[in-house]
Amino acid sequence: MAGTKLIFFAFLLVQTTGFGQIMHAGKITFERRTNLMKRFNDPRMKRFVNEDNKIKTEGFTLLFNDTCSVFKPILGDAPDEMAWMTSRNSYYLNTNRNEKLSILSVVGQPVYIIDSLPQRHWKITDSKRKICGYDCRKAIYQKNDSTRLYAWFTVELAPSAGPEGFCGLPGTILGLATEDGGIIYFAKSIEFTAPTHEELSYTLGKNKLYTMPEFRAKIEADFGNSPWGKRLFDDLFRWL
Repeated sequence: MAGTKLIFFAFLLVQTTGFGQIMHAGKITFERRTNLMKRFNDPRMKRFVNEDNKIKTEGFTLLFNDTCSVFKPILGDAPDEMAWMTSRNSYYLNTNRNEKLSILSVVGQPVYIIDSLPQRHWKITDSKRKICGYDCRKAIYQKNDSTRLYAWFTVELAPSAGPEGFCGLPGTILGLATEDGGIIYFAKSIEFTAPTHEELSYTLGKNKLYTMPEFRAKIEADFGNSPWGKRLFDDLFRWL
């Protein structure tokens, strides 16, 4: 019995000591690398995509505190002639309200979707790596028979948040990738400055707000019969 108490006390001491190092608010800058050759396998796209420009690199930020997170693209000043080849979506998560607002770019126009926080079944593995100096563990999400996603999360950042509105792991996701490596997110810098209320808030204005079932039905009705409709559907719902 004495030995059991001693081990338990030591465990509490380690936990308490480590807890003081856990961060609860800040800003993460991500780099996304998209392999356009994997994204567009249509032979007609060869006139747009070649070995020199097949990797498209874009920046995103994740602002977070204990209850809210915002993931959004970093928009450059210079025009991007290849902007149409990738999607740049924004996500607002509120764990207190179990609420997720997705702002999706659909044919160049923003679409606002309100939903509850997703319930994903993760398989946490023993595979580990360092990202931005943080120890991360690999988790696998089997979305369906043909879609598997990988995430690397750290428990040293407390909020359950990540790129593309991903959450549900015991820590913050610093890396996210499709199984074929066609789309990869990795954190490049982390700043521990608490975001303001304004930065974590959104303004809906006069934009229509869809539920997820309403949005799925609209996409299928508007684009389901077009030759590129399936790819659009897959792109939109890869992360949802």
